[in-house]
Amino acid sequence: MIFKKYGTSYHSVTPNFDSRAMTEVGFQKSGDQSVPVSEFDQQYELAETRELTAAAEGDVQDRVEKELLESLRKQLIDLEQSASDHAVLVITSEAGKDYPKSREKTSMKVVGHDNKLHFQRSIEPPLRVAVYRLRTS
Repeated sequence: MIFKKYGTSYHSVTPNFDSRAMTEVGFQKSGDQSVPVSEFDQQYELAETRELTAAAEGDVQDRVEKELLESLRKQLIDLEQSASDHAVLVITSEAGKDYPKSREKTSMKVVGHDNKLHFQRSIEPPLRVAVYRLRTS
């Protein structure tokens, strides 16, 4: 399960990565679970942290961004699935501070006798994710 802190509680969320949105890397509350911060801190301990990033390039701007976001989403889901049964992920990137964003570089390529745009996209800064496990003591 993936959580994100909102105010004084952690809420379960699902990835909402959309190339058409201003905040491409987003999360939606799923409504499955909500845990007060104090209760979460008593139940779970930090096991590891990860920084997820992605890159893509190509000749069609929207396709490149969709590939980029799909790569990031897949990494997040793979991390969730590889975590133990008693582990949860917490998105620790904070809006306005270190929240990931899609960055673009555009260049020209000569293909035959034509100039073509070439798009390179990357996620910067990385999406920070913490893996928490149930406390054993």
